[in-house]
Amino acid sequence: MSSTAAQIRAWHGPAILSYGFRPFFLGAALWAMLSMALWVPMLAGRMILPTAFDPVSWHAHEFLFGYLGAVIAGFLLTAVPNWTGRLPIVGWPLGGLVALWIAGRVAVAVSQTLPAVAVAVADMSLPVVLGAVLAREIVAGRNWRNLIVLGMLAVFAAGNALFHWEAARGGYAAQGHGLRLGLGAAIMMIAVIGGRVVPSFTRNWLVKRQSVLRPSPPMQRFDKAALVVLLAALVQWVIWPLHVATGAALLLAGALHLGRLARWSGHRTWPEPLVAVLHAGYAFVPLGALAVAAEILMPGSLGMAGAQHLWMAGAIGLMTLAVMTRATLGHTGQALTAGPGTVAIYAALLVTVLLRLAAGLWPGIAGALHIGAGLAWIGAFGGFALIYGGPLLRLPAGTRI
Repeated sequence: MSSTAAQIRAWHGPAILSYGFRPFFLGAALWAMLSMALWVPMLAGRMILPTAFDPVSWHAHEFLFGYLGAVIAGFLLTAVPNWTGRLPIVGWPLGGLVALWIAGRVAVAVSQTLPAVAVAVADMSLPVVLGAVLAREIVAGRNWRNLIVLGMLAVFAAGNALFHWEAARGGYAAQGHGLRLGLGAAIMMIAVIGGRVVPSFTRNWLVKRQSVLRPSPPMQRFDKAALVVLLAALVQWVIWPLHVATGAALLLAGALHLGRLARWSGHRTWPEPLVAVLHAGYAFVPLGALAVAAEILMPGSLGMAGAQHLWMAGAIGLMTLAVMTRATLGHTGQALTAGPGTVAIYAALLVTVLLRLAAGLWPGIAGALHIGAGLAWIGAFGGFALIYGGPLLRLPAGTRI
C-alpha cells in the first residue's frame, strides 16, 4: 500500500476496523456509559460485581485504566501514522488490539473468580502490546521527538500494574500509589499533547476567521518551565501525597498552567464550541492542581476525592470527549463544527464535574449528588455514542474501491 487511504480502501471487512480511532473511541464511550450504569447501583448497595477489587477501586480503575486506556489507544493509533509517515494498523490486527482491551475489562469485572496474576496479565496485555507496536513505528519512522509520548504511556501502564499489585495485597487501591502514578501520567499527557494541539487548533480557527490575533506559539521557554514544574509536583504527589511541600508545588504548577492557558487566546473561541471545549478541558489541569493543593494544605476544604475529580472527570473526561468528537468529525469527512447535540454532551460532562465537586463540599447530600453526576456522565457518553456511532461504524461515501 502506498498511502493510508489506499490501505483503508483495501480493507473489505467491517468499517469500524479501518482506522484506530473508530473501535477504540466508540468502545471507550460505550464502556464509560456502561461502567457508570453499573457503578450507580453499586454505590447505592443494590449491585455487587464478582470483582476482587473493592467497589470504589473498581470504579476508579475502570475509568482511568479502562476508559482512558481505550481513548489513548485510539488517539495514538491514529496520530502516530501522521507523526511518522508510516501506514496505520487496520483490519484484524487492529481487531486483535480491541480484543485485548475487551478481555481486560471482562477479567477485571470477574476477577474474584480468577487468579490475580491472570487478571493483571489480561488487563496489561493491551498497553504492553500497544507500546511495543508504537515503539516500532516511532523508531522505524525516526520520529524521536515523540518518544516522550511513548515514555508517558509506559508510566501509565506501570501505574496500572502497581494498582493491580496493591489491590492483590488487599490494599485500598483507589487511593494507592498506582492510581496516582497513572493519573499523574495522564495529566502529563494532556499537558504535553494538549500543549501542542490546543494552540494549534486555535490558531487554525482564528486564521479561518481572518483574525489578526494569534495564540502564543507552543513549547516556548515558559511552556517548558511550566511542564517541568508540573512534572516535579506530580512526582511529589505520587510519593508524598499529603506533604505540605507537595501542596506548595501543586499551587505553583497550577498558577503556571493557568498562565500558560491564558496565552492561547481561548476567550476568543467561544463562537465555536469545538475549539472552546479544548481550552475548557485543559483548564481543569491547573484547576485540579489547585484543588488538590487546597485539600493538602487545608484538609476538609473540598474533600480529596472531589478535588481529584477535577482531574479525573474534568481534565481527562472533558479533554478526551473533546478530542474524540473533533477527531471523529475530521476523519469521517464532516465539518469541524459542534452541532447542538455535541454542545449538549459537553454541557452534560461539565455538569458531572460540578456535581462531583459539590459532593465533596456538601457531604450531607453527597449520595444524591453522586447519582446526579453519574446520570449526567451517562448522558454525555451515551450522547456521543448516539451522535457519532453511525459515522464511526461506516466509511464515508466513495472510500471503498
